[in-house]
Amino acid sequence: MDPRIYIASIEDLVKGRATDIYFVRTREVLEKKGLCGVRVRYEIHNYGLPKGYRWAVYAGLEEVLAILKGRDITVYSLPEGTLFREYYPLMVLEGDVCEIVCYETAVLGILRFYTSVATKAARIKKAARDKTVLFFGLRAHHPALAPALDRAAYIGGVDSVSGYLSKEYLGLEPRGTMPHLMILVFGDPVEAWKAFDEVMPPEVPRIALVDTMYDERYEALLAAKTLGSKLWGVRLDTPRSRRGDMKMIVEEVRWTLKLHGFENVKIVVSGGIDEKQIEELRDVVDAFGVGTSIAWPPSIDLSMDIIEIFDEKEGRWIPRSKRGKLPGMKQLYRCKPIVEDYIDVPNVEKRCCDGSIAKPMLVKVMDRGKLCVDLPSVDDIRRYVLEQLKYVEL
Repeated sequence: MDPRIYIASIEDLVKGRATDIYFVRTREVLEKKGLCGVRVRYEIHNYGLPKGYRWAVYAGLEEVLAILKGRDITVYSLPEGTLFREYYPLMVLEGDVCEIVCYETAVLGILRFYTSVATKAARIKKAARDKTVLFFGLRAHHPALAPALDRAAYIGGVDSVSGYLSKEYLGLEPRGTMPHLMILVFGDPVEAWKAFDEVMPPEVPRIALVDTMYDERYEALLAAKTLGSKLWGVRLDTPRSRRGDMKMIVEEVRWTLKLHGFENVKIVVSGGIDEKQIEELRDVVDAFGVGTSIAWPPSIDLSMDIIEIFDEKEGRWIPRSKRGKLPGMKQLYRCKPIVEDYIDVPNVEKRCCDGSIAKPMLVKVMDRGKLCVDLPSVDDIRRYVLEQLKYVEL
């Protein structure tokens, strides 16, 4: 048997085939019993954040709309990139039950993946404050997800992504440094740095990896003397077995560079970076390369449940939900992100503490399969996230 790649096609997603079997069987039962015409409203929400989390970043809306486009489904949603807490309504899907039922798996999968990654990226960026965050986490996931993974991380606030495909898919210029592989193949860090400088165009920053063969302080100074003013920065990716006190290593490198007239050289630290490490190092480091902690974050658990069923006889929506869930359509009214939010029934006027009128956040974005809003760019969503981060703490 020839090897194959086990990924669902876009056609599988759009036709609702990337689903769980019990949804397919449910649709068959409803069809046989003449219940496919029952109109329902599903709500997507979160009923608990990971331990220590105070908020999350809602992401993945564009891809959900892409797979639902053309279906007889109406979608209400928060703007992509909105910060939220437990119990907030994030999205409502409205339509005939058989039109929606087989999309639950894909919709939740997209939103959960994007939201989990974007939330961790936002936490990392919040911890880093004004320091640069580079996302290097593609190797932690299936390569088919590379553009989506870069998009989710960028939405969350990282300053750049490393994926080669992100230029084509997202319009983002990928950034990166150099791997240990290159230096080991040359057998000499100086020769590797020189070769990189000779081959790469001027717009590519010269960031030398300085922990491959010798002491970080020695290699950093060697790189500075080799590349001179061309050197933008040095990257320390020191293995845990050699790391010791990372802050002291960085301070030693920085002092040595300054002592020899290279105080403008930036220091990038990567390898096992999380919020805690960033908080410990941000005063002495200029940029962080973060991979696995963003690519495999704590999961933001999302649920999708029926909250209303349309009564044809009465001509109105009837609140209905399973036990433990709140029935009925809801609205998020926002004054200040997370700091002052209100959840209430739709179409009421909520006043903020300062007397202004709260903004209703859940809006119709798709009307029976037709998009009815202009979708923001990935840069617009990122700016929206960063603006909200000013109001919250980790």
